[in-house]
Amino acid sequence: MIRPPGRLGVAYSESSDGDVRSDSAAQSALSRKIGVDEEWATVRQVHGRDVVRVDGPGDAGEADALWTTLPGLPLAVFTADCLGVVLHADGAAGVAHAGWRGVEAGVVAGLRSEMSKAGHVPHTAEVGPGIGACCFEVGDEVAVRFPMARATTTWGTTSVDLVVAVASQLDGLDTWTAGACTMHEPGWFSHRQDGTTQRLATIGWVQ
Repeated sequence: MIRPPGRLGVAYSESSDGDVRSDSAAQSALSRKIGVDEEWATVRQVHGRDVVRVDGPGDAGEADALWTTLPGLPLAVFTADCLGVVLHADGAAGVAHAGWRGVEAGVVAGLRSEMSKAGHVPHTAEVGPGIGACCFEVGDEVAVRFPMARATTTWGTTSVDLVVAVASQLDGLDTWTAGACTMHEPGWFSHRQDGTTQRLATIGWVQ
């Protein structure tokens, strides 16, 4: 488990924590380790930009971001190469699942906007582990959508730096970034690497 230094209300699971999306025992164990309720609020992720406000645990429907003002309610999205992003405002927290399709659609900006429109303007952000530009090989049809984040893999092919792309939607926020690549570094689940169905969790809550 990762707890960003000096940051409250945010945690990222590692592969050693188990498949917290599908294994209820692993989810409960991680919850106890973090010190949050074992019942999480989640969404059915569809790689879009829909954002939902939640007031209790359970499945909140199809979306890729959720936020709350309820203290102590864990919000979670699940990843295995995509980025998990957490936003905090005074009295509110939000979490977004950000793969390239969601980033292009503006899911992080959408979460920030929805929180702000409700009077909870985010001031901090955390970006979890995900596939790095070093390994995220894409075709030109994807790279052209991210002109400011176009990059090159370590083997010389075209890639996109998703962290850079997300950063453009976090402009002005105090942002922490994990800086870990889930594909080539140990300790993570990576769908690109081996097709795993296991997932990491990004968890955010109002402290």
